[in-house]
Amino acid sequence: MTSPRSIIIQGVAFAVIATLCWACNFIAPYVLQGYGIADFMLVRFVMAGLLGALVLPLYRRQLRGLQVSQWLTGMALGALGYLAYSSCIAGGVIYGGPLMIAAFIGAVPVLQALLGNAQNRALRWSQLAMPLGLLCLGLVLINLQVLTDAPAAHTHLWTGLGFSLGAVLLWLSFSVVNQTAVERLHTGATGAWTCLMMIGAGLAALLLTPLAWSRDLLLLPIQGFATPAALKLYACAGLIALLSSVIGAWAWNHASRRLPMVLSGQLIALESFFATALGLAFHGRAPSNFEAMGLVLILFGAVYSVRIIMSPARTAPCPNACL
Repeated sequence: MTSPRSIIIQGVAFAVIATLCWACNFIAPYVLQGYGIADFMLVRFVMAGLLGALVLPLYRRQLRGLQVSQWLTGMALGALGYLAYSSCIAGGVIYGGPLMIAAFIGAVPVLQALLGNAQNRALRWSQLAMPLGLLCLGLVLINLQVLTDAPAAHTHLWTGLGFSLGAVLLWLSFSVVNQTAVERLHTGATGAWTCLMMIGAGLAALLLTPLAWSRDLLLLPIQGFATPAALKLYACAGLIALLSSVIGAWAWNHASRRLPMVLSGQLIALESFFATALGLAFHGRAPSNFEAMGLVLILFGAVYSVRIIMSPARTAPCPNACL
């Protein structure tokens, strides 16, 4: 019989894999190959939808255990948590820079941990003070330059802020609904659920294609669908679709089954950690002293959160009167 401790370790491992894969969303604007972000997003999610449709028949037994409402919920979550969220991430990177969007996404673990503990009291609020404080301080240090720059330093500051705020709201909505939906799935239905989300994102991308075309947002029809640059675009979009939409979603669904929301919420901070590292790599520079300190604090906060959850003396779920 699997022990609770090993289940949590498995959940943490799946969460690390998921956040590392999702951090690939932050590099999308750097691999456009001369095309627009609309081209990249539509190609990427159509590919993800095709992958989901091809793999879905392998989970026929799982599908028979799902209700029609669960099919629709899974596909709607794909459109919300894949296409819409990733588009906001890309917009935040383009208009605000990778560190600004990382700062906003970094607020998600704090908000989700608080929300998760309010919904299902897994820890005393006093136990959350230290790890959440470390995460907050680490995120501030990573993004200190963005926070102190004058607004005039960012030509599209407000647009970047809008995309960043949209990404936070979309992820919180997706995470809460998906956590509840996954807990209601029958055992072993995670693969089918992931495929349904991929198909939903692909269908949403197809439905948006005529609108993007009519507004001249697509460069593929103008520059050609079979040029060397287009083939590179397909390769990059396919790779990110595989990492983020397939492996990342599969790993996160497995993590959601094994971890309380209060812990999984804090582990999302690792996405900001990996995204910052990737952003620095694409900018070709090492982290500043403050950024390095922030990265260390985020890692320490995540590890400390896991240690609290896995502690033998961990408090049992407590009534609303717990402080």
